[in-house]
Amino acid sequence: MDRGVSVSLWCEEVEEDQIQDQGQAEAPTQDHITGLSQVRAAWDPTVSGHRVIQKLLHVEERYMPSMLYITLIQRDPERREELTKWALEVCCECGCDEAVFPLSVSLMDRFLSASLSLPVSPYCLTAGCILIASKLTECDNITADTLCAAAEYSFQPSNLREMERVILATLRWDTAAVTPQDFLPHFLAFVEQRGANEVGGESEEERLSTLRRHSDTLSAMCVCDSRFLGAPPSLVAAASLNCALRGLGNKGPSQLALISETLADLCQTDLAVLQCYSEMIEYALRQRLRSGHQRGPMEKDEEVENERPGTPTDMREIDF
Repeated sequence: MDRGVSVSLWCEEVEEDQIQDQGQAEAPTQDHITGLSQVRAAWDPTVSGHRVIQKLLHVEERYMPSMLYITLIQRDPERREELTKWALEVCCECGCDEAVFPLSVSLMDRFLSASLSLPVSPYCLTAGCILIASKLTECDNITADTLCAAAEYSFQPSNLREMERVILATLRWDTAAVTPQDFLPHFLAFVEQRGANEVGGESEEERLSTLRRHSDTLSAMCVCDSRFLGAPPSLVAAASLNCALRGLGNKGPSQLALISETLADLCQTDLAVLQCYSEMIEYALRQRLRSGHQRGPMEKDEEVENERPGTPTDMREIDF
């Protein structure tokens, strides 16, 4: 290696095993090891725009579950919602990336759509989908031991690894499914353009960050709700973003109407369809917020039904 090369051009990443081998001599801190394993690329605005959205729209149809599976689940949704709620709890407790949960549920739906029967251990299936999704989307993926502990050791790591192989074989290793989280950054880029001239106390970066969190929350709620099982991910993402904008209340009616038309055009659907799904999301949100209030202390004169809910920042504020 040429010693004259600038140090700034060297790749200084070190394998974790190599760091552990050097641990006795150099004793690196745990934070240093963790930091190296969590290097993430920043959002690149050049890989956005209509071309990328059109490609995602073309690909998303390939990852939709069958209509027979959708019909069967919507007739009896309790079991699926139980599994998706557990998957959400595991992803939240383990601090997984926001893309892990919807991808894991997509893998589970596609697997069940192909087999039309639950395995002996449904939680092992769900954990296997989480494990695959984490490996695909995270730098430091969740471990098999962590998933077994989350399921109170109802299955062993060997069972989980075998289930992982079964899922991959059933899906023919086609696991990089399109989810609503894949559309949200691109839709947000267009919303940012529409709101470029907006003046307010909150900075543009903070406003977009809040909008993204709220949109992620609503799309995660749709993933849990079997009523949205047959909806394309692009429509779920557009409707979630549309609801988040309305819930934040920092735009006027004319701006909201313009953004709704833009979102409908981006996901190639009719504006009435987008508005319909937006209302469905708001109704589902009111139901879950009301259910959460009923389980906790609630004032007698508090009215929940007649007011539009603001979208919560953290998805754990919703009773999934």
